[in-house]
Amino acid sequence: MRTSSVDQVILDVLAEEHHHLTAQQVYEHIRERMPAVNPSTIYRSLERLASEGKISVSDMGQGATVFESLADGMHHHLVCQSCGKCITVDHQLVGQFFAQVEKQLEFQVLTNHLILFGICKECQAK
Repeated sequence: MRTSSVDQVILDVLAEEHHHLTAQQVYEHIRERMPAVNPSTIYRSLERLASEGKISVSDMGQGATVFESLADGMHHHLVCQSCGKCITVDHQLVGQFFAQVEKQLEFQVLTNHLILFGICKECQAK
């Protein structure tokens, strides 16, 4: 499928930011480059890019859905519930877990993003 100009700008923004952005934050970044863009266009593009597997959609426990580029490959997150720190986990480690679940429990894993909530090392030491 051909990527629209709005889709490409969204992909560029998410790749440049290197962190999770809400739809509103994406819209604010896009508006700087494309002042006439409508928020509904951004929301539709985000949905389309997510369904195409080009971006991830997550609830990081902050009360808003966030989006992230998958250009650097699949990865997962550990989120500290005390300080909000987000630690990236390589897919290779989590992929092994997914494979074991599928084999041992005969359960097909459909998620492309695992988020575990807990307490980081620094907060545990407090």
